[in-house]
Amino acid sequence: MTILHQIYQSLYNHFGDSMFYILGFMFVLSAVAFWRLYEKADQPGVAAIVPFWNMLVFMKIIGRPVWHILLFLIPVYGQLYLVPKVWIELCQSFGKRTVLDYVLVILLNGLYIFNLGMSYDTVYVGPAYGNPDLGTTHAADHSPSLA
Repeated sequence: MTILHQIYQSLYNHFGDSMFYILGFMFVLSAVAFWRLYEKADQPGVAAIVPFWNMLVFMKIIGRPVWHILLFLIPVYGQLYLVPKVWIELCQSFGKRTVLDYVLVILLNGLYIFNLGMSYDTVYVGPAYGNPDLGTTHAADHSPSLA
């Protein structure tokens, strides 16, 4: 617990009160991005800001069963395997199937999701989980895209 307090104190000493403004701005950006993403998938946008409901809708968008939410609670498996896999399935659900898209969604998660949500040319193509037609394709079939 003292480690967390030290991290908080060092961040507060460096950024001061502006740290809370930065975090608030990041929260608003992510809420807007997910709102637009949910609307593109013909789901209610308000689900992006309602706790627990947002996970249910997110699982519906990528096609996973609702009980898979419990798999996120398994240490190591949930964080190091399942989270990146779910983000890649989100890319596939919106027609992004190149290796570049997969790397970008894992490395720049928040910015990539914001780009998916706000891009006019990104459309929802259907749930990717369990759908072999939306799986990985060869790079020659699709040109790399950033959004």
